Amino acid sequence: MTEVQNENVEVRSLPRIGSPAPQFEAKTTHGVLKLEDYKGKWLILFSHPADFTPVCTTEFIGFQKMYPELREMNTELLGLSIDSVHSHIAWVRNIEEKFGVEIEFPVIADLTMDVAHKFGMIMPDESDTETSRAVFVMDPEQVVRAIIYYPSAIGRNMDEIKRLLIALQTADEHKIATPANWTKGERVIVPPAPTQELAAERMNNPEYECKDFYFCTKEIK
Repeated sequence: MTEVQNENVEVRSLPRIGSPAPQFEAKTTHGVLKLEDYKGKWLILFSHPADFTPVCTTEFIGFQKMYPELREMNTELLGLSIDSVHSHIAWVRNIEEKFGVEIEFPVIADLTMDVAHKFGMIMPDESDTETSRAVFVMDPEQVVRAIIYYPSAIGRNMDEIKRLLIALQTADEHKIATPANWTKGERVIVPPAPTQELAAERMNNPEYECKDFYFCTKEIK
């Protein structure tokens, strides 16, 4: 990512949907990891404000509960906050002791805020010493495919994060789009016909259900 110095203020170009994810190397609870280590897999990178906080604890439990299912979808989880490795280790051990949930995914100890700044995880108007509740979904080519931000007081919806991942993978596989509130097994949207001829053909195609030439759905298996 590019960086520009202007009157002693560092301006970073932050990742956007469709752009390559910023490369990084960081200490984690599983040792030193790099973004390149996840090449070939989908990755959900998420930040939380701080260890040993109640909302973050519920989120870690929620992420862990869906982690086995995510791994079946060729997807890994990677957490992050501006806390030390020792703090992370103590916290995940505490979660196992108090809640009976073993946290199996790694957590970045971003004391220098390097990764947080690269991904735009810090909101200065909310806090310049804590990361926000950010979620970045990256595909196997390490392109950013989705970004979600939550305020610090609001816990994330794990079902929506999983639904988003399934929709992205389905759209890539079948070259389709998904309607509002779509869940796996429901009909999907076919891209609009690019010519008048194809639009006419589409209206008579038994594979599709069309309200009009621009709005056609189909089932996928």
